[in-house]
Amino acid sequence: MGNDLPAGQEKKNSIRSMIFIYFTVSALAIILLIGIVLYMQMSRQLALSIQDENQAVLGQINRSVDSYLRTIMKLSDSLYYGVIKNADLSEESVNSQFTLLYDNNKDSIANIALLSKEGYLLESVPAARLKTGLDVTEEEWFGNTLARTDNLHFTTPHVQYIFDNNENQYKWVITLTRAVEITYGTSTEQGILLIDIRYNSLQQILENITLGNQGYLYMVGNNGELIYHPKMQLIATGQVTENTIIAAGYRDGSYREKYDGEWRDVSVKSVGYTGWKLLSVTPEKGLSLNNLKMRLFLIFLLAAFLLVLILTNSFISTRITIPIQKLEKSVNAIEAGELDTKVYMGGSYEIRHLGRSIGDMAKRIKALMEDIVAEHEHKRKNEFDILQSQINPHFLYNTLDIIVWMIENEQKQEAVKVVTALARFFRISLSKGRSIITVKDELEHVRNYLTIQQMRFKNKFVYNIEASEDVLDLVSLKLMLQPLVENAIYHGMEFMDGDGEICIEVYREAEKLWFHIRDNGLGMTEEQVARLLGEERHISSRRGSGIGVKNVNERIKLYFGEDYGLSIESEPDEGTAVTICLPAQVYAETMKKEQE
Repeated sequence: MGNDLPAGQEKKNSIRSMIFIYFTVSALAIILLIGIVLYMQMSRQLALSIQDENQAVLGQINRSVDSYLRTIMKLSDSLYYGVIKNADLSEESVNSQFTLLYDNNKDSIANIALLSKEGYLLESVPAARLKTGLDVTEEEWFGNTLARTDNLHFTTPHVQYIFDNNENQYKWVITLTRAVEITYGTSTEQGILLIDIRYNSLQQILENITLGNQGYLYMVGNNGELIYHPKMQLIATGQVTENTIIAAGYRDGSYREKYDGEWRDVSVKSVGYTGWKLLSVTPEKGLSLNNLKMRLFLIFLLAAFLLVLILTNSFISTRITIPIQKLEKSVNAIEAGELDTKVYMGGSYEIRHLGRSIGDMAKRIKALMEDIVAEHEHKRKNEFDILQSQINPHFLYNTLDIIVWMIENEQKQEAVKVVTALARFFRISLSKGRSIITVKDELEHVRNYLTIQQMRFKNKFVYNIEASEDVLDLVSLKLMLQPLVENAIYHGMEFMDGDGEICIEVYREAEKLWFHIRDNGLGMTEEQVARLLGEERHISSRRGSGIGVKNVNERIKLYFGEDYGLSIESEPDEGTAVTICLPAQVYAETMKKEQE
């Protein structure tokens, strides 16, 4: 269809009109045929037959669920008796054994964790840590597990909320917990073994089960809480209800109940150790005839009708489903982030109208996203600009104290040198509010800082700065080197024996600019390096500038992109080497582009 049809014709060709005309005729024919068949013979024998079939299916599913849960329980036994009980956690880690068992069962297991009785995370796979601010000791399952140490405890399905990890956060799980005995040297204490069972692995066992016409299967817990239902989402939103409270009190067997004004047959099976109840429901109106003669007649009738239905549906799909499928492809592309996708606008009036609306919405979303990204970037730059403009009063106080001491001891030449270095230090720190300066100014800034610190620490260290002429006019980030040098002085040399050395080398390779800052200080472990890059603020800020190493790395990425930043290599007693990578851009050309 074209997009320029008159309004009256668009209304005639609307999806509502087509569905009404085509499917009304089909539905009337189906109702007529089924009605004739249903009124020919009614038999209670069929109801009993369906009930027996449901019992058989229910028993089979119950065995599958019971086997599945026993597999999980065996896993918990393996973790406890095969790993935790044989390990001394004061001397060894059980992470590798946890990982091995997790890898063998990760199709059905989301997380494995070992918690102390105080709620601390001792081991976990694959999750790395507990959610920030979460006190697991206040959770109901935590208290129940420690109160009843001989039992295994299963929760109802819930969204995983305990751990932080890189995967999708909104995963539905069933949590299994049990009390365990943890060994620390010669002492033991209680802990909790926690296993998050993937809900979808249990759901796969229960879904797509056919229990006759309109029959279904669901599962409830001890107190009537719903564990599985084919209409779980509709029940959660209140659109559909289920007889869960009364069903939880049923014993194993068959029942006939009236619910929501309708009679239905219910079969019940208990699920092993858990106390959960598995129920099959067959509404009375879902029963149909079941004798052989009527089956043959029904098969013949349905085969004849199927031919007509195929021909009808092929025409309907051409008129209705194809435009909807094309629109769906456009929507999927937009959903994948391709907001510039041209939205399909063919088919009936409603589909064309919906296509136009979706296209307009995509344009508005793209504009809003661009505004949000720009606003966020501007805000982050302002935050870093404010941070870099702050000079810690301790640094200024110590520097002025050195100057006063020099004057009192009539060391005027040294005092003039320190005052000059301090003045140049502040001049470059201000830089007319700009965050981008030349490599020459950045090296001059760190040279003044080192001059002041060398006076303060009474020549306890020496420094050397090397840079070729071809890099001095390139772009650098203001206050980039000083926090790194500051870190080397306060943490690398302040408590070392002997003279310290700080070397700064700047050179260019192709389209990249490299800074190397090396010292012969005390060095750091891998954990200390990780903490240094992970802290919000530099831990020496009470005596230094207040600008941390992590902030330097984030500022570089913010101004130049994720391909640039700094890396740290260090070993205890071997010193530290910091490497910074920036794009090799000429400062004058960069400023000219910004002004344009």
